[in-house]
Amino acid sequence: MAETTLAEVMAELAELEDPKARAVNERHGDDHGVNLSKLRALAKRLKTQQELACQLWATGDSAARLLALLICRPKAFAHDELDAMVREARTPKVHDWLVNYVVKKNPHAEELRVAWFADPDPVVASAGWALTTERVAKRPEGLDLARLLDVIEAELKDAPPRLQWAMNHCLAQIGIEDAALRARAIDIGERLEVLKDYPTPPGCTSPYAPIWIAEMVRRQHDR
Repeated sequence: MAETTLAEVMAELAELEDPKARAVNERHGDDHGVNLSKLRALAKRLKTQQELACQLWATGDSAARLLALLICRPKAFAHDELDAMVREARTPKVHDWLVNYVVKKNPHAEELRVAWFADPDPVVASAGWALTTERVAKRPEGLDLARLLDVIEAELKDAPPRLQWAMNHCLAQIGIEDAALRARAIDIGERLEVLKDYPTPPGCTSPYAPIWIAEMVRRQHDR
């Protein structure tokens, strides 16, 4: 499927549109109706095509943007391109894939993390927090984790949903990774009670930080 045109791909995406999938996705704030397994299969067939990825992104269509994120070359994007993209990515899945599949693999990730972390736009700030959580897990050197807990303690409870989710993940990650700060992280979670009543499917770990921390620490000890 080399040299596939934008029009051909958009036509194929239109054929994959499924009203049932759209209804499910819309409940989660997403505005596309393409089954993600089928989207991944299409991406596998297209392979990496940076120019086509940029064309797909420019359509503004969520399914096209998700496909773009699967076939792009993450390291090819400039700092300002990614900054513009994260400000355009308003639906949860596009935002999530952009941060996890592209920004985290880009050489500008740390610069963008610092810039986005305190951005006044809560969706952009949530990307900064997601990148910070990644650093807590993989290379916490140079991060002031106690200061991060100060910010979380002051702002988590009243943060907008997407930002709250990202900050809560960081809270849990600090508690999981840093034994010295674990008791404080759990205490913050217990006092703020953020996501305490979140419906969690059987076999999944609750996003409520005290439960999440305890479960992941238990698994580490069981290894």
